[in-house]
Amino acid sequence: MPATRLEHFTVRCEDLQRTRDFYCEIVGLTEGQRPNLPFRGFWLYAGEVPVVHLMDKAEAEKIAGESPCDDPHTAALDHVAFSAEDLTGTRSLLQAHGYEFRENSIPGFLDQIFLRDPDGILVELNFRAG
Repeated sequence: MPATRLEHFTVRCEDLQRTRDFYCEIVGLTEGQRPNLPFRGFWLYAGEVPVVHLMDKAEAEKIAGESPCDDPHTAALDHVAFSAEDLTGTRSLLQAHGYEFRENSIPGFLDQIFLRDPDGILVELNFRAG
């Protein structure tokens, strides 16, 4: 059976609140409903879909291996990409918050901004032409 869409990705956060603030204030996700799990965390939504799950790294390490999804030896994540809007406003927001970023343009197709989240994950914001 082929995959039909990305459900979510999970970040084990050094500073849970700081990472939550990044994805909400900078990326534009919203905090939403989350099940009662045995560790602190947030589920962040793009529209109606909880696309980013955040978990406190120290607490997650204490319970690692208790569930099939808690693997202390997970592989590296290269980057995560989001569709975005308002390239000019996003640049201003990043500058106002002191975030370093770089840009790329594929003329007539896509403009991109790349920056790191508080845990070092590369985040790609894609602004489609038109």
